[in-house]
Amino acid sequence: MRVPPDIAIPPGEPLTRITGTMNSENLPGLYLHIPFCRGKCAYCGFYSRTDLSLIPDFLKSLRAEMTLYREAFSRIDTVYLGGGTPSILGASHLEVILDAVRRQFVIADDAEITVELNPGDLTARALRTLRALGVNRLTLGCQSFDDAVLAFLGRRHSAGQCRDAILAVRAAGFDDLGLDLIYGLPAPGGDPGTAFRGWLASLQTALSFQPEHLSCYQLTLEADTPLAATLALSPLSLPDDDLSARYFLTTSERLEAAGYRHYEVSNFACDDDHRARHNRKYWDHTPYLGLGPSAHSFDGTRRWWNPRDFDAWVGALRDGMRPIAGEEILTLDQLRLEALFLGLRTREGIDMEAYRKRYGFDLCAERGDKIAQLAAAGLVRADGYRFSPTRRGLVCADFLARFLS
Repeated sequence: MRVPPDIAIPPGEPLTRITGTMNSENLPGLYLHIPFCRGKCAYCGFYSRTDLSLIPDFLKSLRAEMTLYREAFSRIDTVYLGGGTPSILGASHLEVILDAVRRQFVIADDAEITVELNPGDLTARALRTLRALGVNRLTLGCQSFDDAVLAFLGRRHSAGQCRDAILAVRAAGFDDLGLDLIYGLPAPGGDPGTAFRGWLASLQTALSFQPEHLSCYQLTLEADTPLAATLALSPLSLPDDDLSARYFLTTSERLEAAGYRHYEVSNFACDDDHRARHNRKYWDHTPYLGLGPSAHSFDGTRRWWNPRDFDAWVGALRDGMRPIAGEEILTLDQLRLEALFLGLRTREGIDMEAYRKRYGFDLCAERGDKIAQLAAAGLVRADGYRFSPTRRGLVCADFLARFLS
């Protein structure tokens, strides 16, 4: 999004996308990548397969991978099943996975256990099974409550199925529900106002169900996706910087007016207790273990990732090897920089004393003038101990970190 005109961008290379680091006060989290979908959504860049005959091999290999890490990550306090489409597995396979997790790892009594669901896959039996297995948080990939938008995105569920799925989740007794939504699509007929009004209508429908959590993502074009190829040959285009900022700011204003806390660039919770505990590990440098093809892991200084290839992942585990496709050891300077970028994506921002103790860098002494400049521009709030982005600052969170790096 657009950088404020009165602030100059310092020179430097762009930061690559990162995924996490260490917080000694918290236990690690466990992420399980379920790499199956019935069909590929047009915009999705995550790794998945549509051949469901591979599920038995996946379950066997996933259990084997757990045994290779149970000593290094013996105790955990969050479990997150993502994908792909975890709900595609059905009740019996989900029970196998969660039973294996409990056998291989010590899970904290108050653990957050999350499963991503597709509105088109839900059954009452699966919901009963998840509840019986201790799953206490669900995220539903609605993306929109507009059938035309869902068709454009290549989703295989309807707006009606979204509504029915939410009611089924509530009927099953779940009281921690998150909805995923996407905004910023190309304007139909070249009229950006139509798309904007459509987004506000979807947002209002989502609010009518009073979910405990909302994740609102701006549509981005991932390389090698069908949507990127389609738009490359189309007169349609994504919103420009000004319209993107309008989407972002209006969404934040509407949700905060409805009582939600905008605690991270894309995430809103009805109160602090319903912020996503697992995802926060990625933002505050807490270790996490990722299992399954393409999953990433982090132990505090080392990051590694699994192959983005089902056969390679299965083959390594069949040979008794950890399926690591690559790794990097992060220096203290790299961790410091990541902490700055991650912290400024949250409304909590940066605790400067904690930052100094952990990374050996005094932001108040070294960057005090720049922090004051950002505060004068209305992009951060600062009190000498902590600085955090305002709503306007969240619009350009990466710029704030680059300016202070």
